[in-house]
This record gives sequence, C-alpha cells and structure tokens, in this order.
Amino acid sequence: MQNERKKTAFKAAFIAAFPHTIPVLTGFLFLGMAYGVLMQTKGYGVLWSVLMSAAAFCGSMQFAAITLLTAAFNPLQAFLMSLMVNARHLFYGISMLEKYKGLGKIRGFLIFVLCDETFSISYNIEPPEDINRKYYYFIISFLDYLYWVSGTFLGGILGNFITVNTKGLDFVLTALFVVLFIEQWKKKENRWPGIIGIISSVTSLLIFGQGNLVIPSMIIILITLTAGRKKLCI
Repeated sequence: MQNERKKTAFKAAFIAAFPHTIPVLTGFLFLGMAYGVLMQTKGYGVLWSVLMSAAAFCGSMQFAAITLLTAAFNPLQAFLMSLMVNARHLFYGISMLEKYKGLGKIRGFLIFVLCDETFSISYNIEPPEDINRKYYYFIISFLDYLYWVSGTFLGGILGNFITVNTKGLDFVLTALFVVLFIEQWKKKENRWPGIIGIISSVTSLLIFGQGNLVIPSMIIILITLTAGRKKLCI
C-alpha cells in the first residue's frame, strides 16, 4: 500500500515537473551531441565522453576541458580554469539552501547535478501544493542530468560518421542560456534581477576583462540583490 502511494506521488510529481524541463531537453540534447562530436574529433570515444559528462556534468567547463585534454597537462592551470568557469555554482548553492532544506539523503544528488539550467528552473518555480517536493526537485534535476548524458552519448556515436568542420558547435551553450534568460524575462518579477545581472556583467567585463569577469560579476550581483532584497521581493 505504501509503495503504491509512493508510485502515485512520484508519477504526479513527474507530470508536474517534466513540462518545465522541455527547453532544457531540446537544448541539452543538441549541446550534449555537440560535446560528444567534439570529443570524438579529438580522439576520445563514446565511453570517455559519456564518463566525462556523467562524472563531471559541468557543461561549459567540459568544453574548456577538451583543450586541456589535448594539451600538455598543467594541474594548476586546470584548477584555476575550473574555479573561474564554475565559480557561479557557489552562489547557486547558497541560493538553493532553503529550497533543498529537509529533503533528506536525496539532497546530495541534487547538489551534485545542480547546473545553470536546473538552477534556473528550480529556483524560480514552486511545486504545486499537492505535489511531493522531494520528488519534484529530484525529477527536474535527474531529467536535466539524463538529457545531458544522453546527448553526449548520441554525439559520441554520430561523431564516428561526421566529417564536416565542427568549429562553432560550442556556441549551442550560449544559445541555450539566451533561451533560458528570455523564458525568465517573461515573468515581471524576474526582470529587475535580470537587469542587475546584465549591468553587473557588463561592468565587470569593462573593468576586469573577458577572462576575469565571472567572480566579480557574481559578487556584485549577490551584494546588489542582498541589499535590495525587500524592494525586489526576492
């Protein structure tokens, strides 16, 4: 009886959560395929690309890591690049503490697979009152993770048959971010945080340059949103 209730609750959570992941599904399948193809063109087969996506699951850093894998190994450079590229996840994690509070052992998995797209969805939506929170957030996170790994697998397979120039494929990541931003922009309550993010990023770009803007912009955004928390109602 208890198992039946869990299955029913899980199914209801899946039906409620899946539609929110459709933009990520379309983006991650193509983006993952692009990554798999690029890995294949650099001499890394399906197994390596899938393992990389399953274990690292860090999107933009995986694309950057292709260069590291094909160049002389430099541990310090790899560490600093990973820190700079993924520094934003520190702020994601802090923002999701309240959302993931009280979810039990599954919280560890949610933290591991928390990416830009999952954060964008989970932070901005609340599960319906009759839906289990734990199942709801798990399904969103797991589906996004599955989309990425599946796309990588397909790309690794297709990479064996593609002989065209693959330059520019990594732009799919930027395109997906733009789509997610536009989706969030449609909600009026998200527009001021979006404007703050744009201004902070442009300011950091002008002051610190293209290679060092991530951490400063995140700090500016955090300070600004914290200071104006009540006025922005976030």
